[in-house]
Amino acid sequence: MAEKRRPYRRHTAATWAAACLALLLAVLTGCGGPDREVADRTAVQQVLDARAAAVRDHDEGAFLASVDPAADGFRDRQREMFANLRGVPLADWRYRLVRTGAFPLPDAAGSGPRVAAEVRLRYRLAGYDTAPVTTIQYLTLTRRDGHWRITSDTDGALNGKRTARQLWDQGRVRLVRGERSLVLGTGQPAARLRELARRTDAAVPAVADAWPGRWSRKVVVEAPDSVRRMAELLGSSDDSAYTGIAAVTTGEAGTSNRAPADRVIVNPQAYGELSSLGRVIVLTHETAHVATRAVTTAATPLWLSEGFADWIAYRTARRTPRAAAPELTRAVAAGRLPERLPTAADFTFDAGADRLNRAYEGAWLACRLIADTWGESRLTSFYRAMATAPKGAQGLDRTLRKELHLSTAEFTAKWRMYVNQELG
Repeated sequence: MAEKRRPYRRHTAATWAAACLALLLAVLTGCGGPDREVADRTAVQQVLDARAAAVRDHDEGAFLASVDPAADGFRDRQREMFANLRGVPLADWRYRLVRTGAFPLPDAAGSGPRVAAEVRLRYRLAGYDTAPVTTIQYLTLTRRDGHWRITSDTDGALNGKRTARQLWDQGRVRLVRGERSLVLGTGQPAARLRELARRTDAAVPAVADAWPGRWSRKVVVEAPDSVRRMAELLGSSDDSAYTGIAAVTTGEAGTSNRAPADRVIVNPQAYGELSSLGRVIVLTHETAHVATRAVTTAATPLWLSEGFADWIAYRTARRTPRAAAPELTRAVAAGRLPERLPTAADFTFDAGADRLNRAYEGAWLACRLIADTWGESRLTSFYRAMATAPKGAQGLDRTLRKELHLSTAEFTAKWRMYVNQELG
């Protein structure tokens, strides 16, 4: 049988013209394959490097050169942000392109080639940060006339890719330098910022006395002008979760065994409603988190990290257990002695105010029990030992046995007796 032959395809002039046109369009639209992608990534990183250098050099013109002139509203906000940074003592400021294709790009008729970039910003405050603050930005860049420019930092928000906001995104930053603190505020009276610096200065030696060892002994406090702005700095769109919270400490660099650049973020409404003693306790508590962050890991139970910070805060406050733990006192009086140590779920905002308060109070009494029974040095030793423990119940049980010679069940029973004794 004769072999079948494939039909011969004639390549006409029209066919070759169509192929050449397709190739030309691919080049012009940036669809030139891996080499084009690598070249675009390199060009985008160069834009980011020039933008970072402009911030470090306080060069507004060079900074705005990284922004698309056609993006009027975004360009205006970027100009304001750059002005808000004026006076902030920056030791370093750098961007790194993490990846492109980070989020779906919205339709934009008539625009040039675009990339959806995930970018890591790292910066340090001179004289305060021993490690950089690291935040994520989601940027849209467009290529016009052969140059990449930033056109938006909000296009990824609909897909959960929100650019992290900093204080200078919210308004002009005012600074107050304390002996051991730096307070940055927007829309706050100078007297409030000075008061925050004074109380934080006093908190640092109080914490250092209870927590010997290496830490920076310097604290950066951020004071936004509303609870909504506080939530924004913490990456949340739900300000109701922070309504009753006077302050929060966040380790933005975030690695477990490296001292990060923490920020104490103050809620102006809740902080303003506190008594003088309440303000001392809050700022000492948050400063304790700054001091212990380097040895606070995923293995550290929340009852220990929060209870230890409260133990330091109340250590010299001369308050009775009943005065310091009113919610738990009421529960004990009603015959509702807690059955277990507070869990992570007890410390969430979803738990409700009463349960959340009981969790903090129970955690404080657990740490107070250790200090009263085994000594303060044993409490700090136990805290440090948890940093290298396996995560979970097994790690806690092993460390309790090693440091206190009790199992978790035995320690819990002793804690319940102590709570009943102190509050009953």
